[in-house]
Amino acid sequence: MISTKELRKISDTVWEIPIGYKQGMRVPARIFATEKLLKEMDDGVLEQVTNVATLPGIIDCAYCMPDGHWGYGFPIGGVAAMDTETGVISPGGIGFDVNCGMRLVLTHLTHDEVKPHIRNLVDRLFARVPAGVGSSGFVKISQDEFRVVVEEGAKWCLRNGYGWNEDLERTEESGCVGAAHASKISDKAVERGYRQIGTLGSGNHYLEIQVAKPANIYDPEIAEAWGITVPDQVVVMFHCGSRGFGHQVATDYLKVFLKVMEKKYGITVPDRELACAPFLSPEGQDYFAAMNCAINMSFANRQVILHRVREVFSEVFHKDPVDLGMHQVYDVAHNTAKLERHPVGGRVREVLVHRKGATRALGPGAEELPAIYRKTGQPVIVGGSMETGSYLLAGVEEGQKTFFSTAHGSGRTMSRRQAKKQFQGKKLLQEMEARGIYVRAVSHAGLAEEAGPAYKDIDDVVSATEAASISKRVARFIPIGNIKG
Repeated sequence: MISTKELRKISDTVWEIPIGYKQGMRVPARIFATEKLLKEMDDGVLEQVTNVATLPGIIDCAYCMPDGHWGYGFPIGGVAAMDTETGVISPGGIGFDVNCGMRLVLTHLTHDEVKPHIRNLVDRLFARVPAGVGSSGFVKISQDEFRVVVEEGAKWCLRNGYGWNEDLERTEESGCVGAAHASKISDKAVERGYRQIGTLGSGNHYLEIQVAKPANIYDPEIAEAWGITVPDQVVVMFHCGSRGFGHQVATDYLKVFLKVMEKKYGITVPDRELACAPFLSPEGQDYFAAMNCAINMSFANRQVILHRVREVFSEVFHKDPVDLGMHQVYDVAHNTAKLERHPVGGRVREVLVHRKGATRALGPGAEELPAIYRKTGQPVIVGGSMETGSYLLAGVEEGQKTFFSTAHGSGRTMSRRQAKKQFQGKKLLQEMEARGIYVRAVSHAGLAEEAGPAYKDIDDVVSATEAASISKRVARFIPIGNIKG
């Protein structure tokens, strides 16, 4: 295992493992973290990020964000850009929950206005947005129609009455990536996914009602531009992905890549979890098309959840969602591989950027951003633990050094098994309610897995991203109501 002592300190927030450390490394590995966060990272992070640096076609460096922790193949928080002609695509660099992501929604309501209704709101949301392993949503479609959904993403939702036109503008990729071909997904993947649109799932997925206190507004100008204008303003944030569908897509193509990687393409990797294929190969292109379907399913999933959230708030407060100011701020994706244009070696090139538990964070002026965000930079939503709080950040121009990538959450410090041994879900529920956080969870065991101490300090993670100039703070939100899978 690699020791943190062997890292070369580039700055207070950048650490490098040089190219010569491990046989086969094609580029250095860089970790963005303070010394405190670096010490909290398990040895697996250092091992995995240097493994990523051996992949064919990798450009510049293998990166790990401040919330990095051990994952499948790549560390969670891992970023790698590949040359599209010589590089590979790897499910381990994307994840099983393809396009696990975050969505943030505003209201005009204040904490004082919501507080008397918090139990009713959370209870209704818990009933309206199914959570937990294997949960099914209220959208009843055939498997053939599901194949349309995964090609159209959130656009399908709007055609069917689940959202507002402005939602697409405020969603990464307008809620639909191209090159998504349902012919490349298996029947088993369809079977696992077609009933799950509009569901949270389990693990670290959640739906949370939060408050933006004036003391937690760090950039008032950007916060106002994005609609955070009311003292103690209530917002809604949720975190979920492509459910069993995305998991099956990854599983299917990992099997394919393990068969062809070495025998057909002569590629060897230091860890089978990095199974890959050349991006331009038939297998690589098939996976890219299927993975894009999973990205679109996830956009559709979160779009339907937003529709249900608006319904519940409208029922409880007896107002139209428009009158309640329930505009979406943004929807950001984690766990993707996307074709993007970045300056490399003095010229702008198309590269394939793998982000595994990392968020795109485009800076001001980026042409890919909608007009409403071009001046400020992209909104970035960073989820914390259910006990602490979450952040809204903005992309910055200096973020080019990580292909405009930043952290996506707190990052775990202990395994789910460890957390369940150390914490009691029922007791945790009672303690959170005593602190003013009303929680509904599918199980006490699942709640224990997500205890606050099982995660890094969100304030430390966000401070590190800002100090490293890969994104900057706009606002911090504290939870008052939470739904856990």
